[in-house]
Amino acid sequence: MTAGVREEPRETVRPRTPRRLPLPTLLAVLVGFAAVGYRLALLFADVPPTNSDEATMGLAALHIARGDGFPVWFYGQAYMGTLEAYLAAPLIALAGPSVLVLRLPTLALYALFLLLSWRLTRRLGGDRWYALLVVAVLALGADRVVKNQLIAGGGYPELNPAGAALALLTVGLCVTGPGARLPRWAGWGLIAGVLLWVDPLILPYVLTLGALLVAWRWRELAGRAGVVLAGALLLGAAPMLVDSLRHGRNPVAAVLAAGGTGAAADWADRLYGGLVLGPPLAMGFCSPGRCATWQLWWAVAFPVLLALAAFTAWHTLRRASGGPGSPERVSAGVRLALLGGATGVLAAYALSNAAGRTPIESSRYLSCLAVAVPALLWPLWQAARPLAARRLTGQRHFADVAASERPTERQLGEVAVSEGGGYRRFPEVASIKATGERSGAGASSRVAGVGAVAVLAGVLGTGTAATVEVIRAAPAVHAEADRHRSLVDTLGALGVRHARGGYWTCNRLTYATGENVLCAVVEDDLRPGFDRLPAYRREVAADPDAAWVAQAGSPLAARLDARLGPEPDALDVVTVAGWRIYLPRR
Repeated sequence: MTAGVREEPRETVRPRTPRRLPLPTLLAVLVGFAAVGYRLALLFADVPPTNSDEATMGLAALHIARGDGFPVWFYGQAYMGTLEAYLAAPLIALAGPSVLVLRLPTLALYALFLLLSWRLTRRLGGDRWYALLVVAVLALGADRVVKNQLIAGGGYPELNPAGAALALLTVGLCVTGPGARLPRWAGWGLIAGVLLWVDPLILPYVLTLGALLVAWRWRELAGRAGVVLAGALLLGAAPMLVDSLRHGRNPVAAVLAAGGTGAAADWADRLYGGLVLGPPLAMGFCSPGRCATWQLWWAVAFPVLLALAAFTAWHTLRRASGGPGSPERVSAGVRLALLGGATGVLAAYALSNAAGRTPIESSRYLSCLAVAVPALLWPLWQAARPLAARRLTGQRHFADVAASERPTERQLGEVAVSEGGGYRRFPEVASIKATGERSGAGASSRVAGVGAVAVLAGVLGTGTAATVEVIRAAPAVHAEADRHRSLVDTLGALGVRHARGGYWTCNRLTYATGENVLCAVVEDDLRPGFDRLPAYRREVAADPDAAWVAQAGSPLAARLDARLGPEPDALDVVTVAGWRIYLPRR
């Protein structure tokens, strides 16, 4: 009767083992930090090169920081919102105007895009290794890619994180209970409204993801959810709507007019620029400012992969069991919506004059294709994973189940949970069953797997080579930025307060000096050019001692050199590091 359970001393209780990040998640974190660190190093090296359009956004941020104005649109036009200026204004108020300060918010937006893309990949049913692959692809930084992500020139840096956020919210709205969805409806509407104000390039994604919500959640949209969504959308688009009402502007007409300016491009040039050059440039497979022939292989692979991914998603959507809110159907539906958005972005660009006239520079209009990467690479991962599963640490259980003669759905569900896929049932169950049933024959699946691995290796290899080219070009870009800083210092030493120069000179100069030097735009023949801030021209015109600034060897410099001489009304020239400053003779 005296026997009992002996109480263990407190000090003998085993402490809990701290949870460790799974290996693929840890690698994804390291790759993400490396990607952000690489871009931060580029910013300190003055890469990518800045220009007067970015400086125009900087001037807007400077005015906001000083309380001199609160612009709704990019100066000189009635479209493209100034969200980047509002994000940078507090930093400029603290540290003063500089390109680095202007770009720190865009770097933060890129980091947010990486995080959201990783999370989106997991919510769409991808395992941790596939999420690592997506992060690795998005970490690469070729010329056009880092320009889209880091230059605060209006629109591009914020589009991709906003698109990924919309897709994540769409997943949440499709799988959660009605009581938990109102905040998500508000978030979806707010982001969509802000995007309409900032830049309409991502509109295809808004439409396809919105269509999916209407198809699956139309009953909710007919009630409180619809009211919340509409109210949040109006709030996000409020800057655009208020400005349009106050000034009678039509931003839609402004966007259409801007897209149709200039001579019409030939259809062959449009299709070549849009479908051949566009995808490799936008996805980061090309060298700075050009695309070598060997880098154009993605132009063939991209549409094939787009069609294959869409077919896979549609097939899964048709065959998946359960209602619209089942994880498998949600994954397939959102992937199909993302692929539809990417197709819309590509089609709109290929039909535009910009694709034919300026395909290298205008490929920035395809920056939103990166939003669809988690859906685009999914068929390649599905084909390659059985090969990789036998070699990756922690994949032995998956390989055993996939290789069994008839794996049960319960076994596959256990694999999905062990992988932390976010769903209780592994997506693409039917395709994995079919793979297991064909494992006896096996030859075709192995060939498909080898082909998928080759394409994925090509994606990473080509993107890495293009990234290395950016690093190689960095010293030349940094040297040009140093020359511009020498120009700014020399103008300050000469006491110049007003100047005239080319379009790509003026606002860059004005922002770099914090408006201590105001510049009016002139053409190469010295006629007045396009001033995004007309007030600058009026102040320059009132100064008889206004200088002229031109790059050495430019047509404008050649025209001004003709005005040098011994005459009393001639110009004197000061040369500094690739620039020529022309001063009226006093």
